[in-house]
Amino acid sequence: MSDPHSATPEREPGRGPATRLLGRGSWREARYVADLLRTETVGGAILLLAAVVALVWANSPWRDGYAALRDTVVGPSALHLDLSLGTWAADGLLAVFFLVAGIELKREFVAGDLSDRRKAALPIAAAVCGVVLPALLFVVTATLVSQGGSGGELSGILRGWAIPTATDIAFALAVLAVIGTHLPSALRSFLLTLAVVDDLIAITIIALFYTETVNLLWLAAAVIPLGAWRLLLRRRITNQALLAVPALLAWGFVHASGIHATVAGVLLGLLVPVNREVEDDPDRHSLAERLEDRIRPFSAGFAVPVFAFFAAGVTVVGGGFGAALRDPAAVGVVVGLVLGKTVGVLGGTWAVARFTRAELDEDLSWTDVFGLSLLAGVGFTVSLLVGELAFGTGSERDDHVKLAVLCGSLIAALLSSVVLRLRNRHYRLIEARETADQDHDGVPDVYQGSDPA
Repeated sequence: MSDPHSATPEREPGRGPATRLLGRGSWREARYVADLLRTETVGGAILLLAAVVALVWANSPWRDGYAALRDTVVGPSALHLDLSLGTWAADGLLAVFFLVAGIELKREFVAGDLSDRRKAALPIAAAVCGVVLPALLFVVTATLVSQGGSGGELSGILRGWAIPTATDIAFALAVLAVIGTHLPSALRSFLLTLAVVDDLIAITIIALFYTETVNLLWLAAAVIPLGAWRLLLRRRITNQALLAVPALLAWGFVHASGIHATVAGVLLGLLVPVNREVEDDPDRHSLAERLEDRIRPFSAGFAVPVFAFFAAGVTVVGGGFGAALRDPAAVGVVVGLVLGKTVGVLGGTWAVARFTRAELDEDLSWTDVFGLSLLAGVGFTVSLLVGELAFGTGSERDDHVKLAVLCGSLIAALLSSVVLRLRNRHYRLIEARETADQDHDGVPDVYQGSDPA
C-alpha cells in the first residue's frame, strides 16, 4: 500500500498506461453525487430520528403500546392482504426504497460507472467481497460461539447469515456528508455505486434464499403489469395516477407469488428507460432522473423512516441487552458488519489493483479506502429486513439481531469517522486550491481536462 503522493511507479515496457482506481469522474457525476448527498443526509437524519423514537418507546413503561401498534392488522383478508402495520412497512413501503435503488442501478449500468467494464470492476468486486466475507464470518463466529448447541439450533441460527451483508445507503451517505465535507467526490461516488450493487445482491439473496414457496401462476401474472409500466414510460407517460396502477398490481402479484414483495420494486426500477445521450448531457434531465427525483423524497423522507420505526423498536431493559450479547447470531452480526465489511471491501479493492494493471489514483491514499470500507459496515434497512425474514418479526432472536445491527453499525460509523476526519483535514487544503482555479463558467478546471483553455 503505497503513499499516493510518492512518485508514480514505472510501468513495464509495452504495458501502456495504468488504469486509475477511484479517479475523478465527470463534473456532471460530481454534481449528481453532491445533490444526492444532500438528499440522503436529510433522509438519514429522519431515519435516525425514527429509530431513536422507536427505541425510546420500546423501552418505556408504554412499550406494550408500541408492540400493539406494530402488530395492528389492516387490509382486506379476501386478497390475503390483512397484514400488520410492521409487515406493511417491510413489504410495501420498502418496495418504494428498492424502486429507487432499481432506477439508480439502471442508470449506473447504462450511463454511469457500471457501463464501463474497467470502472465497474472495482465497485462490483468490492461489493461482492463485502457480501461474501461478512456472511462467512457470521457463519464461523456463530458456530464457534454456539458450541455445545444442537445441530437443529445451529441450523436455525445460521439462517441469519445474510444479515451483515448489506450497507445502508442513507445512513452511510449521511455519515459521510457530516464527517467528509472535503473528501474527493470519487470516494463518495464509489460508496454510492458500491451501495447500489450491494442492494441488488441483497434483494437477490432475499428472493433466492428467503422464499419458501413460489406460486408460478401469480409470478407469471406479474409480467402483465410490469409490461404495462414499461410501455407507459416508453411513451413518456409520467402521470403518477396512471403509473401507480401497474406498479401496485405488479407489487400485489409478486406478493401473492410468495417472493418478497420488495423484489417488485427492483423490477419496476430496472424497467425504467434510460437514454445515455440524455444522461450524459448536463443541461438535460432524463426520464429516469425525473422519476427518481419524484420518488426519492417519499422514499427517504417517509417510506424508509416508517419501516425503521417499526423495525428498530427492540426492548433492551430487563436483561434484553445481556441476552443479546450471549446470542451467537447477534455476535455474528456485529463481527460481520465491523470486521467482515471492512476486510471484504478493502480486500476487494486491493485485489482489483493487485491482479490488474490498475493503480490507486495519485490524489488518494489507501487510508481513504480503509475509512470507506469501515463506513460500509453501517447496515440498517436491509439488515433489519433480513433479520425479520430469517427469525420472524418480533421473535426473541429477531430482537437480538436488531440490537446487534444497531451496535455494529454504530461501531462502524465511529471507527470510520476517526479515519475519515483525519483525511478530511488533508483534502480541505486541496479543495481550497481547486476552488481558486475555478473560472467564470462555474466548473472547476480540474473537470475540464489537463488544458482548461
